[in-house]
Amino acid sequence: MRQRLLVVSGLALIGATYGLVRLAYGLFLPDVQRDLGLRTDAAGWISSGASAMYCVGAVIGFLTAVRIPRLLVAAAAGIAGGGAIAMAAAPGPWSFGIAVVLASTGAGLASPALVQLVSRAVPEAAQGRAQAVVNSGTGPGLVAAGVLALVLLPDWRTAWAWSGAFALVVGVVLLVASGASRSGGDRLTAPEASWFTAHRRVVTLALLFGTGSAVVWTYGRSALVDAGAPVVVSVSAWIALGVGGAAVAGTARWTSGLRARTLWAVTAGAVTVAVVLLGLAPQSTPVALAACTVFGWGYTAATGALIAWTTEVAPERSSSGTSMLFVALVLGQAVGAAAAGALVAATGYAVTFLVGAVVTAASAVPAVTGSGDGSGAPRITGVDAARSSGCTPATPRAPHGARSRRPAAP
Repeated sequence: MRQRLLVVSGLALIGATYGLVRLAYGLFLPDVQRDLGLRTDAAGWISSGASAMYCVGAVIGFLTAVRIPRLLVAAAAGIAGGGAIAMAAAPGPWSFGIAVVLASTGAGLASPALVQLVSRAVPEAAQGRAQAVVNSGTGPGLVAAGVLALVLLPDWRTAWAWSGAFALVVGVVLLVASGASRSGGDRLTAPEASWFTAHRRVVTLALLFGTGSAVVWTYGRSALVDAGAPVVVSVSAWIALGVGGAAVAGTARWTSGLRARTLWAVTAGAVTVAVVLLGLAPQSTPVALAACTVFGWGYTAATGALIAWTTEVAPERSSSGTSMLFVALVLGQAVGAAAAGALVAATGYAVTFLVGAVVTAASAVPAVTGSGDGSGAPRITGVDAARSSGCTPATPRAPHGARSRRPAAP
């Protein structure tokens, strides 16, 4: 019973820190701009700062989760929940922006902590499913944020307050559920130079993908509102993002049979098409809903492709490799959000979305044209992998739980 509560509350914490707090910024942005006088370019810089702080939280969590996972959970819930409540109470754009940036740190702290707690509390045979359930929280969180917006907008302050309160409550429940977890777990260490050499291509692609996709997470709903979409349509499009993300589970049998490079090309291509459609036809409700669904699926599946890619290139370091690639992706989002804000202010939403689509497409092309494993360097195996992971040489193998012990999609 305690294990089940741990898994459910872990899923809820991911849903809160990612879907209800970090990624809901773009959902409520048009109403915040109207009430607080927040400039479009400033909104992009706030999103950029939030992505940067997510990376800080992820690195801190990566380095400390094996020792203090419960403390990280408390910090994640407290920072995300308290930050959302501070956003609700913000009297002006400066205080609101600071709260947004700080609140995003909670998501970065939550993922590595939950990986450790689940690996300690759940029997080994059931860990794969348990980790998958916990990591699926982002999609339902996005849907919940959209439903909250449908009910409460234009009262964005109450929506943020409810999101913050939910994060705090879930954090308490999770701490109670994890109280009896055993010690131990997988110790993660930072990749060495050989890892970065082998991953130089995929790190670059993750940065490009994050840069191009940031336009939707930051200005997706704003573009629809600017095109005249009513609240119910623009918010429903955001819900479609979450539905698309959740649909990844239904396509898992097909995607799991693809090479990582092929899956990346497919998913990055899908995101590119979605961004183009949102830029060219935001006034069409069917197009907007379909584009957001495709974007949600493509973005979420692309993070799975990153996991598979690092597992193919360096199987002994797949857990730490996943963390590093997700940090690269979100760093790209930090760059993309700031650039998109400046472009929207100067050229409007259509041009900005088309530029975002070009950058996203640029992340797909090298995956199609690359050779070998697509990394641009030899696969790390055997003695090199063992040396990199601090183990004695052994027959190369995929690490146990490589597919399940991973952070939630950023």
